[in-house]
Amino acid sequence: MKRTQRRALGLAATLSVAALVTATVTASAGTESVSQDGEGYYQVSLEGNRSLSQLKATGADITRATSGGAEVATDSRGAQELRDRGYQVTYRSSLYAPVPKQATRAAAGTYYGGYHTVAAHEAHNAKVAADHPTLAKVHDIGDSYLKTTGKGGHDIQAVCITESADKACSLSTAGKPKMVLMGQIHAREVSTGELAYRWIDELTTSADPEIVQLRKTRELWVIPIANPDGVDKVASRPDRPISQRKNMNYTSADEAKCGGTSAFRQAGVDLNRNSDLAWDPNEGTACGQTFPGVKAASEPETQAVQGFLAKVYPDKKDDDYKAAVKPGASGVFLTLHAYGNYVIHPYSFTNTTKAPDAAALKTLGKKMTAFNKYRLGTAGETVGYTAPGGTDDWAYGRLGVAGYTFEVGGSSGTCGGFFPAYSCMDGFWEKNRGAFIAAAQGAADPYGQKG
Repeated sequence: MKRTQRRALGLAATLSVAALVTATVTASAGTESVSQDGEGYYQVSLEGNRSLSQLKATGADITRATSGGAEVATDSRGAQELRDRGYQVTYRSSLYAPVPKQATRAAAGTYYGGYHTVAAHEAHNAKVAADHPTLAKVHDIGDSYLKTTGKGGHDIQAVCITESADKACSLSTAGKPKMVLMGQIHAREVSTGELAYRWIDELTTSADPEIVQLRKTRELWVIPIANPDGVDKVASRPDRPISQRKNMNYTSADEAKCGGTSAFRQAGVDLNRNSDLAWDPNEGTACGQTFPGVKAASEPETQAVQGFLAKVYPDKKDDDYKAAVKPGASGVFLTLHAYGNYVIHPYSFTNTTKAPDAAALKTLGKKMTAFNKYRLGTAGETVGYTAPGGTDDWAYGRLGVAGYTFEVGGSSGTCGGFFPAYSCMDGFWEKNRGAFIAAAQGAADPYGQKG
């Protein structure tokens, strides 16, 4: 047999083996195959004396607690690191929705099938204000990290929608009761910015009597993108978005160092662990996904959001987070996250201290979950872990504002995880539109003090 023939047969055999391996992986993972680099969700077993806090100390990107363990987002390198530490790790599903690659391509200004880039959001905000000058006004509430360092970046924008917005919508506590909805503080949670985008359009164009009444009686503020630098990085790989959770402050750890092992170990600061209520310096390492920063409220994005909320909401809370809100408290704050199909109310930083207004927070929460059918509870009761330094806790604990986290989407399938198919947005909107309206309606008296 000629050498070239032997090589051809050898190559054919190699390809056959590769095809068999691919088929085996596909069968074991259901209808989808393991994505490039094994990026996906993995089940980690907590056997023996292992605890969730020990797993967290490894820097693992824990997405939720599960029966007998936890789910983590990682890649094949990160999974192997955990196995090397003695953990039993099982691949569960791809990080990306099982949709054809060509369906992830989209028009200019969008990525992954239709999700809007930061520039597209900014253009949308400007157009809404120009098209509806008496209904909408755009405010610059602060700068992203990269902008503060002269490396590009963005203004953080808040859109205010109400009747006579040209005369109202000032950055003050005066005027109508206020609801604030915020998206993409965690950049990779792409559905949340899109819900904010749709909420803006609904508030400015709908003739629904409930929406018309809200425009008359409420100031409806929307921060579509709270972490614009991070979203730029997510969208920089349009077909398979980069799983960037944090902002782009890389002073504590450089990208090369963090990315040298698993791609899910990243530099930056988790903005939802950086608020100055219950900030915990031990929450995560510099390369871990929950790194809280070098000090409380260290990040310009955190300062922008906290400063904005303190300007528009009356302060009806003593400094003691264990104190109940004072009479006359108003306002609702929704921060959108993914995933789990939860509505989470304070407190999220602890499993031992109950919010003094928990009963009232649950009452309003039930009005929202009547629409989206999400599970209502604290972080410990829903995702199964604590989240110190979060913005919803800060809004309630510092100002007395009824703060909630929405975790949008399920944990698996086309419409699950951080990167659901864009086609899922219609369903997410249908579920949450009524919940947003209920939140806005409750803003005048969220604690039922007038009843």
